[in-house]
Amino acid sequence: MKLFIIFLTLISFSLNGCSKQETEDHVYLFSYFKGDSRDGLHLAWSEDGLVWKELNNGNSFLKPTAGRDQLMRDPCIIKGADGLYHMVWTVSWAERGIGYANSPDLLNWSEQKYIPVMEHEENARNCWAPEITYCEKEGIYMIYWATTIEGAFPETWVPEDNGLNHRMYYVTTLDFKEFSDTKILYEPGFNVIDSHIVPFEGEFIMFLKDETRTPPAKSLHVARSENLTGPYSQPGDVIHGNYWAEGPTSLYIDGNWIVYFDIYRDRRMGAVTSPDLVNWTEITDQVSFPPGTRHGTAFKVKRSVLDNIIASTSVD
Repeated sequence: MKLFIIFLTLISFSLNGCSKQETEDHVYLFSYFKGDSRDGLHLAWSEDGLVWKELNNGNSFLKPTAGRDQLMRDPCIIKGADGLYHMVWTVSWAERGIGYANSPDLLNWSEQKYIPVMEHEENARNCWAPEITYCEKEGIYMIYWATTIEGAFPETWVPEDNGLNHRMYYVTTLDFKEFSDTKILYEPGFNVIDSHIVPFEGEFIMFLKDETRTPPAKSLHVARSENLTGPYSQPGDVIHGNYWAEGPTSLYIDGNWIVYFDIYRDRRMGAVTSPDLVNWTEITDQVSFPPGTRHGTAFKVKRSVLDNIIASTSVD
């Protein structure tokens, strides 16, 4: 009996050790742009999701070539089921498509591709802040973004903000080569941009920006759905303090959500945290980012991925 208890103790210790090792074996990366975004993709890393340090001495990892204006704003990266890192980004303030590239290691990138997701819509004015979310159950990727279609949703149109009046649209794909027809993803009854969707415990959580200008909202909220492509619920209350915010992205660390965002009028990054997606605590004073960090995506990687990036970009 004594030997059996010792055996169980050893198993428990071993399992706890494995759990700790799995936690320690991962770090967090943040893809972002700086300035006018013409120099391309930047990456930062963090041990705890609070303190972020620039990689590659703050230099770009990939310069944009897709699209007419060749910008690389709002870079979103996820690791796909195929083991590749897939990235989409905003190529222009006014083009009807988005940029795409993939990489096995975040260092060596495929040829960049322009995906004409709204070229079929002659009244489309833009394609902003595309993101990718993977549905493991269906084995599909959804790419989604904000577009203003001239004349659509007149009930929420105002002349401010250059008359922009966005809704969220999407396509799905299995391989980033062939895409479904474009459909509307989210129409909450107001001007909406910057959706960021993550799967969690059998549902999909959408963080989004209410872009309403009159009266001003410019705030971040949470909506939910049982299916990746919707329908999504009406958004909940504002999740942050009394300032304008955009570009939400999230991590789930040790039972708590951290949502990062761009406090763009103050030219700084902010963050809030919550255990339940309902009650939010401001932690902007606890996070730090490299100077000039703008709208991007946080994601988890194995430590070996970070080690390889550091080794490949270090200067002797």
